[in-house]
Amino acid sequence: MRNILIFGGIALIMLFLGCNSYNGMAKLDQEVQKSWGDVENNYQRRSDLIPNLVNTVKGAANFEQNILIGIAEARAKATSIKVDANDLTPEKLKEFQASQGQLSMALGRLMSVVESYPDLKANQNFRELSAQLEGTENRITVARKDFNDAVKGFNAKVVTFPNNLLGGMFGFRAKGYFQATAGSEKAPEVKF
Repeated sequence: MRNILIFGGIALIMLFLGCNSYNGMAKLDQEVQKSWGDVENNYQRRSDLIPNLVNTVKGAANFEQNILIGIAEARAKATSIKVDANDLTPEKLKEFQASQGQLSMALGRLMSVVESYPDLKANQNFRELSAQLEGTENRITVARKDFNDAVKGFNAKVVTFPNNLLGGMFGFRAKGYFQATAGSEKAPEVKF
């Protein structure tokens, strides 16, 4: 009888620890998903601002069409790539990040060419849209950092023993991080 009580007590402790561990991983997984939603929300905000910015530029200057076409194409590609918050693999994040990076480069080209158009820079709508776009880029940076922090907490929980055993049984796997885009270590060159 005593052995049964000891075994039962150990089983209850193990059950409690297992439930606590599972709940911790589930909570951290939800935090990662929320953080990913914030990242997507900020990228969507940027995508929504771009048509207004492009139309303002078109209306204020006889602008280089190839730049505007490049922005439209990069925006279309960036908005077509969707990553499921439940499947945040490094490969899918890299693909998403690459498309967003192409859009960032296209916007950078637009902003550098705008320097040649003093009337456009003085346009109130353009200045407001540029400020909103700059603020959105800052929000994206913060959202990506928050996402990486959430992934770090989740991954630390999922890969440590004994959580890695329990997590594997319930489908919890380490998630990918946002990483710097290749070549981003070099500052962009601005020419006038």
